[in-house]
Amino acid sequence: MTAMQTKPKATFPIDLSAYQRITLDPAVNKLTDEQRTALKANIQLCREAIVFFTATGGARGVGGHTGGPYDTVPEVMIMDALFRGNAEKFVPIFFDEAGHRVGTQYLMSALNGDLPAGQLMQYRAAGSTLPGHPELGLTPGVKFSSGRLGHMWPFVNGVALANPGKTTFLLGSDGAQQEGDDAEAARLAVAQGINVKLIIDDNDVTIAGHPSEYLKGYSVQRTLEGHGLKVLVNDGEDIDALYANICEAIATDGPIAVICKRPMTVGIDGLEGSCHGHDVIPTDLAIQYLEKHGRQEAADYLKAIEKQSHSYQFMGSSDEMGSNRNVFGQAAVEVLGKMSDAERKEKVLVVDCDLEGSCGLNHIHKAYPEIFISGGIMERGNLSAAAGFGMAEGKQGIFATFSAFLEMCISEITMARLNKANLLCHFSHSGIDDMADNTCHFGINNMFADNGLDDSYETRLYFPADARQMKACVEKVFHQPGLRFIFSTRAKVPMLNDADGNGLYGDGYSFVPGKDDVVREGTDGYIVSFGDGLYRALDAVERLKQEGLNIGLINKSTLNVVDEQMLEKVGKSPLVMVVESFNEKTGLGARYGTWLLERGYTPKFAHAGTHEEGGGGLWEQFYHQGLDPESIMQKVKKLAGK
Repeated sequence: MTAMQTKPKATFPIDLSAYQRITLDPAVNKLTDEQRTALKANIQLCREAIVFFTATGGARGVGGHTGGPYDTVPEVMIMDALFRGNAEKFVPIFFDEAGHRVGTQYLMSALNGDLPAGQLMQYRAAGSTLPGHPELGLTPGVKFSSGRLGHMWPFVNGVALANPGKTTFLLGSDGAQQEGDDAEAARLAVAQGINVKLIIDDNDVTIAGHPSEYLKGYSVQRTLEGHGLKVLVNDGEDIDALYANICEAIATDGPIAVICKRPMTVGIDGLEGSCHGHDVIPTDLAIQYLEKHGRQEAADYLKAIEKQSHSYQFMGSSDEMGSNRNVFGQAAVEVLGKMSDAERKEKVLVVDCDLEGSCGLNHIHKAYPEIFISGGIMERGNLSAAAGFGMAEGKQGIFATFSAFLEMCISEITMARLNKANLLCHFSHSGIDDMADNTCHFGINNMFADNGLDDSYETRLYFPADARQMKACVEKVFHQPGLRFIFSTRAKVPMLNDADGNGLYGDGYSFVPGKDDVVREGTDGYIVSFGDGLYRALDAVERLKQEGLNIGLINKSTLNVVDEQMLEKVGKSPLVMVVESFNEKTGLGARYGTWLLERGYTPKFAHAGTHEEGGGGLWEQFYHQGLDPESIMQKVKKLAGK
């Protein structure tokens, strides 16, 4: 078994040598006819290239983002020409607070000779070093790591302070500007006169909708002006106005923002102005666009791509797959449907963070819009709002976002606990499965949510194994008081079978918080796992039994509660191995060994979890971390002395 995909040897079908390496002097704020013509040619060339290579990711099934890097090409072309003409006056890095626009970084790396153009056609593939967000030190030519949306401005303030006398640019977006980090960065930049220049793509589009509709009153311009920044506004597609404003920004001491108004994916038929432009362009629309612009070879390449799939057959699981992140919302709708209209409105508030379709909250939004708030890209404040609603007995808030963003909300989680809030959180995209966005979007530090003291308000962490257990879990814990965190994966997971081949969590199953489940009995030791690691561990257990090593498997779906009976059972066995996709340093394994020792149990012990930065791709992340079934088997054999 291997995680790496075969990389076809092909030449990039768009001739990037046509890129015109012009220079611009910010002291001259008007373009000549020749400069304007060259910039427009570069813009079109680069937009065609971005449409093409991001579409290869969509066609291969690894996703991606087309609209962001496509939209910001005009300002990037101007920045590149400025850097080339006056290198000593600038920090020559295309800092971007919207990391999903990584296509910009990869294209500029190719244009500058750091990256072979043909490699772009492996965008987001496993082992390609082209993950879904820029990572410093991984991709040749990439000069920074973006981290998560809206986190770069504070960092770039520091870069600017370290480079006095130079101009530092930051590419921004109206979505990223919703994050609280940017408000703090703006105040510091103004107070200290930091020479940072923001160029913000304001296209009124985020994943779940249009900010002008779901976040009424929000204005990038008025927000920044309120912090004290000077703001210049122009049509992002008016190259002369854009260049003049950038020149004015450079000539102005201190922080300043240039806001570029434009529709999302301007000029792409069937996508312009749509929220779908945020994601990877559909293959058919990419082909249509490329053919329209005379790029038949690129269009033909897309037509020939076959979507990748994981052909490995996992033992112990059925062929039926379920999307736990969607089942969360569907199960919640069923529970809410048993409440009267008045009771539901009085007692429940659901707060989304622009990810309702990704976290399953769209099902609640559709069924009961009167209890749903589209909260925008403001995780910290939205979690606290949901918690505040649940402060009174009998009320509860429901909150959801990606698990990677849990790290941003630790202080707010503490506040919710101190105020004895009733809060049900769904953190999807947990672990590493299907995470082509790579390291900064891994949901691996989820145990941070359990940061209260022994006598603090109850906090429970749940990671159901399959769709049936997810449904049962939601039904059981929905009305319980306290802080409840339910985790799910981005990837679909198979339904687990018992030893007789029947559904493990079928009809008649009832979820019991705090209790672990025996998935398979064993006499030679046990693997303890959960979530996206469980069905992989189950496959390993089944194959080990075939080889004569009788290893059992425990599903620890309640992550932060010791099941004393099960711990005794496992602890008295010859060996215990914890398998998880969480961070080895902060995950379940770091606790489980301590729990065993505290009770005097001394089996041979091992722990396998996420321990390296991501390798890109989807299921391949498990192979990269050594968490695939074969790797699990080898580690168990070593522990058993086989």
